[in-house]
This record gives sequence, C-alpha cells and structure tokens, in this order.
Amino acid sequence: MNTDFSGKTAIVTGAAHGFGRAISIAFARCGAHVWACDVLGDELDETERLCRDAGGACTPRFVDVRVKGEVDEFVAAASAASGSVHILVNNAGGVLGQVGRPLEEITPAEWQVIFDVNVTATFLCTQAVAPGMKAARFGRIVNISSGAGLGISLTGIQAYASAKAAQIGLTRQIAHELGPWNITVNSIAPGFVRSNPSTSGSRTARRDSARSSNASRSGGSAPPTTSPTACSSSRRTTPTGSRAKCSPSTVAGND
Repeated sequence: MNTDFSGKTAIVTGAAHGFGRAISIAFARCGAHVWACDVLGDELDETERLCRDAGGACTPRFVDVRVKGEVDEFVAAASAASGSVHILVNNAGGVLGQVGRPLEEITPAEWQVIFDVNVTATFLCTQAVAPGMKAARFGRIVNISSGAGLGISLTGIQAYASAKAAQIGLTRQIAHELGPWNITVNSIAPGFVRSNPSTSGSRTARRDSARSSNASRSGGSAPPTTSPTACSSSRRTTPTGSRAKCSPSTVAGND
C-alpha cells in the first residue's frame, strides 16, 4: 500500500490534541503538507511543532468548523497554496464538556451543539473540499466517528451517540455521491478513550474503558491497516462508504 504522501495536501480538523494531533503527525511523517485547524490556538501551535519535528510540513489555522464562512476560507487558502486539497480528515467533534444525564434534563441547546460539531462540521468541511476533488478526479475523505455511533455510548450522552450514528450515515451517502469522481469517503469508529475530564473520572467510565480496550485486543477491532493514512492511500482497495470499528491506537497510527 502506498503511504507516501509527498506532494499531497491533507486537512485535519480538531488537530490541537488527541487523535487529531496524532493523525497530523502521521501524515506529516509520510510527506503530506498538513493543514491543521482547531479553536485551541496554543495546543495547535504544539501540533505544528511536532509535525515539523517529524520531518513534515504543517500550516496551523484557527477555524471554527461549525461556521461555513470560516471553513470555506480555510479550504480556499489550502487549495490556493498547493493547487488542491487531496485528503480531508474530519476529526473535530466530541462531547464539549458534557456528561451523561437523564434525558429529561437535556436542553435543546445542549443537544444541538453536539450535533453542530460532530455532524454539521463534517458536512461543511466535506462540502468545501468536494468541488476541488471533483475537478482533480481524486480525493480521500476520512471521518473519525465513534463506537458510540454503532451502539450504546459509554458516555451516556444521548446527543453524542445520535450524532456519531448520523455521521456514519452521512459517510455512506456522500461516498455514494462522490464515488464516480474517484473520491472515497470512509468512517473509522474508535473505541472509548478517556481523553475528556468530563467523561473519564467516574468508576463506570474506567470500567467501560477497560472493557472496550479488552474487546479490541481480543478481536473486536478492525485490521491495523484501518488508519486515516491507510484510508487515504492512492491505491486504496477498501470499498468507499465503509466504516471500521478499531482500537484508539490504530486511529493514532500506532498499530
């Protein structure tokens, strides 16, 4: 499989830490020019430094991916600098500090904000890169979903489980639409990760995290090749529109 991304431009959203940072470094190490965006400026600068330490190139930008104008401007800048955006990794998302609470306590605003960052942002970023990818007749789009979109969310957050399921459905639909232009769209659903203080401190979260990790090691995960870089190879053979459940280390490129 070709994982040399020299001459390729890769956009990674939510790149300030966690999966987004690890994915940015992996692409930079493989030769891509990474355009990394987030709303956490200081941490995003650290991602840029780590990408350069890995021997790659990274251009950081402060972008709220829920805002169409900011997304369009960011994609236009990346396209103008390199001629085309070849790869998009929709990693931005999460629970935004929320914790699991009874259904009747959730406000419409709390519900909507999680949908905005997990689903609407994926739609807006994909919409922005699609014209250029169509013109080039090449593109690789990878959506970082969650095991929560495939079953019950270990966070207990209703909006998060629903948003991640919606993101997987969006992946299938856009893959069907963009396939004729040699644009693949796939989803990766990692297991529970204790990266958010609001969901990682409880005894239940620790128990469920261990259970998720054990399931991955015992055969519940996808093959190690199911990483954002593997999904973005120019020789990609996995059908577009697929989704893969995998371990967190696979998403980060550590398997």
